[in-house]
Amino acid sequence: MAKDRSQRDDYSGPLRRLLLGVVCLCLIAILLVWRIDSPRVERFRAQVTDKVVPNMDWALVPVTATINLFRDFQSYQRLAEQNRELRSELRQMQAWKEAALQLEQENARLLDLNNVRLDPRLTFVTGVVMADSGSPFRQSVLLNVGARDGIVDGWAAMDGIGLVGRISGTGDTTSRVILLTDAASAVPAIIQPSGQSALIRGDNSMAPVIDFLENAESVRPGDRVTSSGDGGVFPAGLLIGQVAAAPSGQLRVRLAADYERLEYLRVLRHHGTESVADPGHVVAPSAPVAQAESTQPDPGDG
Repeated sequence: MAKDRSQRDDYSGPLRRLLLGVVCLCLIAILLVWRIDSPRVERFRAQVTDKVVPNMDWALVPVTATINLFRDFQSYQRLAEQNRELRSELRQMQAWKEAALQLEQENARLLDLNNVRLDPRLTFVTGVVMADSGSPFRQSVLLNVGARDGIVDGWAAMDGIGLVGRISGTGDTTSRVILLTDAASAVPAIIQPSGQSALIRGDNSMAPVIDFLENAESVRPGDRVTSSGDGGVFPAGLLIGQVAAAPSGQLRVRLAADYERLEYLRVLRHHGTESVADPGHVVAPSAPVAQAESTQPDPGDG
């Protein structure tokens, strides 16, 4: 029995070495065949691929399943991250909602304490933007409301957020709105919180120029720009935009209205500021003062 085991050991060692050598030679041959750049070898490789690859579909099934599983896991990770981000944004929006409700209640209390009375005549007519002039020298839009709807030249037009322009020319069923960006547009404005008066002048660009500013050092980018109501053309307090600094250092206005999507405009019915005809109701009349002076004794009479 010991002799048989020694004979098997004597044969197994050379067989393993021989098998290893054959495998190495086959691998070297395959490598050389796949590395040789020859048309004949290329055709041979193509034939081998055509014969072997279609019959190896069964071997690719687990590989494909593993790849799909890995991709599904990555997709699940992305969905989990997006879910966490959405939950965080939802919490922030809820906090903003609470802050907005508190501000609304505070605003209502302040209006009540200050006994503020809004102008009931300041109503509006909504019109649809029919066409845009598109001219580089004149920037205006056409509305489907006109004199038949009571539209008057000079009334302000807004897009629901900010001032867009003013009515300049009306027909029976249409009217034209000159935009704030037009070179012919000039709107008196107030810059808050500094209270500086200025003139917002269009120059055919998307950011009108701020002119006639008394103290430019008190104005900072991001300050709120509203209409002042001077001249009686526009009502006071209409939002125009925010102060922005151009690369040249010139102060301009970043408009609050979305000029890229002007679909509907609100034309404000504004009949001007009511003027005071009788100042006697505001200041003390001068007649009693003059009468009191006339009743005083003259020092020379004594």
